[in-house]
Amino acid sequence: MSRPTTPARFTLDSAFGIGAVHPRLYGSFVEHLGRCVYTGIYEPGHPQADADGLRQDVLELIRELGVTTVRYPGGNFVSGYRWEDSVGPREERPVRLDLAWKSTETNEFGLGEFMDFCAKTGTEPMMAVNLGTRGVEDALRLLEYSNHPGGTELSDRRAAHGAKEPYGIKMWCLGNEMDGPWQTGHKTAEEYGRLAAETARAMRMIQPDLELVACGSSSSGMPTFAAWEATVLEAAYDLVDHISLHAYYEEIDGDRDSFLASAVDMEHFIESVVATCDHVRARLKEKKRINLSFDEWNVWYQKRPNPHQVEDWQQAPRLLEDVYTVTDAVVFGSLLIALLRHADRVTAASLAQLVNVIAPIMTEPGGAAWRQTTFFPFAQASTYGRGRVLRVDVDSPTYTTARFGDVPLLHATAVMDDETGDITVFAVNRSQTDALPLEIDLRGIGAHTVVEHLVLADSDPEATNTADRPDRVTPHPATGTTVTDGVLHAELEPLSWNMIRLTGLQD
Repeated sequence: MSRPTTPARFTLDSAFGIGAVHPRLYGSFVEHLGRCVYTGIYEPGHPQADADGLRQDVLELIRELGVTTVRYPGGNFVSGYRWEDSVGPREERPVRLDLAWKSTETNEFGLGEFMDFCAKTGTEPMMAVNLGTRGVEDALRLLEYSNHPGGTELSDRRAAHGAKEPYGIKMWCLGNEMDGPWQTGHKTAEEYGRLAAETARAMRMIQPDLELVACGSSSSGMPTFAAWEATVLEAAYDLVDHISLHAYYEEIDGDRDSFLASAVDMEHFIESVVATCDHVRARLKEKKRINLSFDEWNVWYQKRPNPHQVEDWQQAPRLLEDVYTVTDAVVFGSLLIALLRHADRVTAASLAQLVNVIAPIMTEPGGAAWRQTTFFPFAQASTYGRGRVLRVDVDSPTYTTARFGDVPLLHATAVMDDETGDITVFAVNRSQTDALPLEIDLRGIGAHTVVEHLVLADSDPEATNTADRPDRVTPHPATGTTVTDGVLHAELEPLSWNMIRLTGLQD
């Protein structure tokens, strides 16, 4: 294992911060897609199922993962969603065709079951309304059913269905990817902007303090990107709080160097949307700022063929069940770093998705549940990445990529707990072959010592966790990480995700 002669360096100073980490940054996503719900979180008859059919082994892993919010029920699925099909006695719920994923939806798991799932995992629900095949009236009916205390037909119906207390759902998505031609009922920016504004205005008549997310572009590669955001926000700026971003990354044609630099694209995407939001703010002479909800992000191999045989209109087919390698986990960690580095404006995010479908948790029907490689960066960040993000300006050796030009080998951020003074550094070494010496000047934060340095790396960059070998890849402690004369010295293994925890020394 070789190493660059020049170390990567940065300085930490508690006076230079970016912003507080909002707990919603560590959200996830459950869609009625493939096996995310059925045989994922919900499988009556499984040895680990509770009385409500929820898999307790999966719930335990979700709590360990540290998920704070869960976006539901889509995704593309929401654009054909009939919420009333999913409530009431299960035996009376209709079976429907889901056009989004060409599957059959039984509605056995519905809104009440989702709220029970949120209660058992300690997560906040983030509900999406159907603005594809439906609109204002349906959103109002769902809101009344969910949140009104009682005394109306819909709120009393909820109580009759076993939920006397209102659900109290605070955050709502106004549709999903409405610019996409694949979306049932997709719209132009002008059409969607008007519909989003009218839906938001009406929903606030029932509950003024809702937090509402307008659909941004379904990716930065859309031909209408940025113009879409500007048009939608000009119509709905004063009525919404967030605009959404979606991005997925994969290794294409063996170009691993570019794949490892995926966060370069993600950070540019975030900064472009911020610029668009602030441009509209200036044009409209508004005081408030629109924040960003990065409510779909992950590594997703969209160009790979499905290894499982799937027929149209199956129930819970095996779709999008990517198996993640160590390399994928390093890129995944770098995407987390990108979100944290923009915590001043990215105040919500949803890892897509939570179980089985491009997910950190996998299950087998009737069998085991286990952690994918991507589980570990998320769990570490959710546990220790709480507090205030400090500014990290990296001075690092670079490498050349086909897509992004010269890119720093080091991608890093740091989060400080202002109450304790503890700091956690998250860092990725993008080099596939070389260890990277790291020096962090700590004199701006006072005397600190290293608590632990955990590394996710492997001699085999293709290593994965499977049902047969669920612990093939796990974080391991690094050696030799020290603080000398106010400077932290560490060596980052090639192709690695790193978490370095520091605690302040008491006088």
